[in-house]
Amino acid sequence: MKLGKQSYVVYLIWAVLALEFVVSMFEGRYSLAFIALATLSLSLAPMIFADRFHIRLPVRFFAGIVLFIFGTVYLGEAFDFYEKYWWWDVLLHGGSALGFGLIGFIFVFILFEGDRYAAPPWALSFMAFAIAVSIGVMWEIFEFAMDQIFGLNMQKSGLIDTMWDLIVDVIGAFIGAWAGYGFLQGRDKSGLAGMIREFVSKNRRLFRRRKR
Repeated sequence: MKLGKQSYVVYLIWAVLALEFVVSMFEGRYSLAFIALATLSLSLAPMIFADRFHIRLPVRFFAGIVLFIFGTVYLGEAFDFYEKYWWWDVLLHGGSALGFGLIGFIFVFILFEGDRYAAPPWALSFMAFAIAVSIGVMWEIFEFAMDQIFGLNMQKSGLIDTMWDLIVDVIGAFIGAWAGYGFLQGRDKSGLAGMIREFVSKNRRLFRRRKR
């Protein structure tokens, strides 16, 4: 995946993070500089991972990942968006669940080697939904463990926060899995299903049936 073939949104985020790092270092705000550098590094990680395993990420898909990392680490932590805006956590939880729904579907589809006839579309979509929800549940367990062991406040209001996070995770996972279902049915050639279609077309080698 090449640096020269990205969305303008990605370039803008990288420029903001690089400028923030330089300015913060110059002004002696080292914690903010560290967050900016960490966010920039995390936003480059998917590209490095894709190159390592010869995976071609669609431009929109990669832009979504970078936006999520930017919103979570930089805006959420450095500028305290989680405390300033009650809907920020909901937005990011929903976005992550949707993304994991798409990733879960692609993962399941790869396991079936792109054979849409190996299982009915609803079964593949349900497995993708289950994967995305499971990731959300594991994250809530992680938050609970951090609060109990280190005395943090990741769960905010406790049970209510956890339940709303899980509800949002389920909704996001359902949308992502439904996009996979639409892709298999051939009904939607744009939107989220279009992103799946683009990923499949760019990575045909992952969906070729191996000789037994």
